[in-house]
Amino acid sequence: MNEQISSPEQQQPSAPRHNPIAAAISRMSIMQMTLAVVLVVFLWQWFDAHRQIGSMQQELARRLAEMEGNNKASQMLIAQGHEATRELAAKVSLLEARYAEAQNQRAALESLYQELSGSRDETALAEVEQVLLIAGQQLQLSANVKAALIAMQQADERLKRMNRAPLNGLRKAISRDMDKLRVLPNVDMPGINLRLDNLIATVDTLPLAQDIRITQETVTAAPAAPAGSGWQKLLHEIWEEAMHLVRIENMQKQELPLLSPTQTFFLRENLKLRLLSARMALLARDEASFRHDLQSAQEWVTRYFDAKSREGALAVTTLQKLRESSISIELPDVSASLEAVRNYRVSREAPREKQAR
Repeated sequence: MNEQISSPEQQQPSAPRHNPIAAAISRMSIMQMTLAVVLVVFLWQWFDAHRQIGSMQQELARRLAEMEGNNKASQMLIAQGHEATRELAAKVSLLEARYAEAQNQRAALESLYQELSGSRDETALAEVEQVLLIAGQQLQLSANVKAALIAMQQADERLKRMNRAPLNGLRKAISRDMDKLRVLPNVDMPGINLRLDNLIATVDTLPLAQDIRITQETVTAAPAAPAGSGWQKLLHEIWEEAMHLVRIENMQKQELPLLSPTQTFFLRENLKLRLLSARMALLARDEASFRHDLQSAQEWVTRYFDAKSREGALAVTTLQKLRESSISIELPDVSASLEAVRNYRVSREAPREKQAR
């Protein structure tokens, strides 16, 4: 019963509340509501577009500010680039000027090098020609094969140091001439010359044969006195005098007359001159005169000097060995290398004379 009984306040109906929007909506028609909705949508879009335009303007302003900053930075970079370009252009101009100067200097140096190289080659060829000329003179004047071979080897070494391909022909010509000299028999000219000098030096010490003979006669002529009384000594002296009354000699044996000191001096000097003549014949490669002078010297030593003494026997033996030595050789013609060098020099000088004209 308690639940069914209510207060009088609850049983009375509540009074309706006043809402202006709802009342306005209730009084509007469908057309008006549609226009209102459209207006609201338009206003919302206008506000939204205005808001977006504002944000876009802000973004555009920000972007423009950034672009302006970037533009200023780009302008600064461009200005720096222009400045660097101008500096590089100045450096390039300076480098071009120095390069042109270097090219001119290089051309001048090349020209100078060509002149010096040509002059050096000409000097070297002149030296080689002079050395080959000396080699030919050594063969023709003194027949000194060894000296000529050494001179030609020096010429070949000089051409080898030049290291030029066109000079190989000259080196081949010199090599052929050197082969001609190498096959010649070896004559010991210095050794023979030294022996002759030793003989000339020992002429003054050779003992004379007359000195030995006088000594022997003195010993024979003065025998020892016999021991005994005076009568015995007297008889011995008488007997010696009687023995000398008769003298038996072999008349076919030719005894040399005694020489005075002046004649002895001239004998020794003539022997020296004969040996010097043999030396001159040796240098001239005159084998006939060389052997004739040595034979004359040997005969003089055997006739006038004591050939049995140590000095005399050594002199005779040395002269005999020198007479048996052969000093005559047939010298080859080595002028081909000299002619090759001269022809090469003429072929080099001909184009230069044409250019000078």
